Amino acid sequence: MNHEEVIAATREWIEKAVIGLNLCPFAKSVYVKNQVRIVVSSARHIDGFLEDLDRELDHLAEVDPEVTDTTLLIHPTLFPDFLDFNDVHQIADEAVVEHDLEGVIQIASFHPQYQFEGTEPDDITNYTNRAPFPTLHLIREESLDRAVEAFPEAETIYERNMETLRKLGLAGWLALGLHAPKRGTSDDGQA
Repeated sequence: MNHEEVIAATREWIEKAVIGLNLCPFAKSVYVKNQVRIVVSSARHIDGFLEDLDRELDHLAEVDPEVTDTTLLIHPTLFPDFLDFNDVHQIADEAVVEHDLEGVIQIASFHPQYQFEGTEPDDITNYTNRAPFPTLHLIREESLDRAVEAFPEAETIYERNMETLRKLGLAGWLALGLHAPKRGTSDDGQA
């Protein structure tokens, strides 16, 4: 699978699930203004992926938010196991601190096999964080603060999303056409 296909599948997930199901009420405004940077890593090992993360943290810290408000860093093949990717997320959080970006940028994660603690793998609520590929979402804290001001009950989003997925059910999710794309090779590219 090449980078353009990875980006297209990610955009479809954003449009149909994240925005379409309103799983993140803050996503639409930055997405429609093309302020979401989508970067596909070609790293062959975790060290290379972490170097890509370093570059993206630096980029997001330096670029005007009107140009890039948030970044999705994706690797379509390196992290097939969710628990391994969860460990990478912890390392990514440490990288935020190393870059002196604590309180400036935070990282959320998405994975095709995402599983919240205390749930079964097939629990539909896990789909709130299931993306076509392992993805780190680099988020500006300032943007979150502005979004929370605009959405005063932000703490209810998590519960609302769980309820949305329960009502939708697996059949409804699959009807969106958000099947995980086949894993394959990729070449360089970003959007």
